[in-house]
Amino acid sequence: MARLYSNENIALQVVMELRQFGHDVLTSVEAGKANAAIPDPEVLAFATAQGRILISHNRRDFLRLHKQNTDRHAGIVLCTFDPDFQGQARRIHESVEAMARMEGQLREYRGN
Repeated sequence: MARLYSNENIALQVVMELRQFGHDVLTSVEAGKANAAIPDPEVLAFATAQGRILISHNRRDFLRLHKQNTDRHAGIVLCTFDPDFQGQARRIHESVEAMARMEGQLREYRGN
């Protein structure tokens, strides 16, 4: 299972579901980094330093950062908000599990 870092815009229900799948998920709240207006490059750098795949709804900014740092992050999963938290967690789980390795990789999808 994967080590994940959930940006503060990922619902706690999604985090809990990902943990049920067996993933090690650190939230921005648990890391003491929520509601601090931390710039996106620093969010990605923190996830990378922790060896965690970043999950976020912030598609535009993290897609740009991925293009600038393709080989220098632990992986990024971008998704749109989906009120089906179980479905969203399942899609994140499947995205991560489908890759042999996530380093430098980006996966993205839109909710239902």
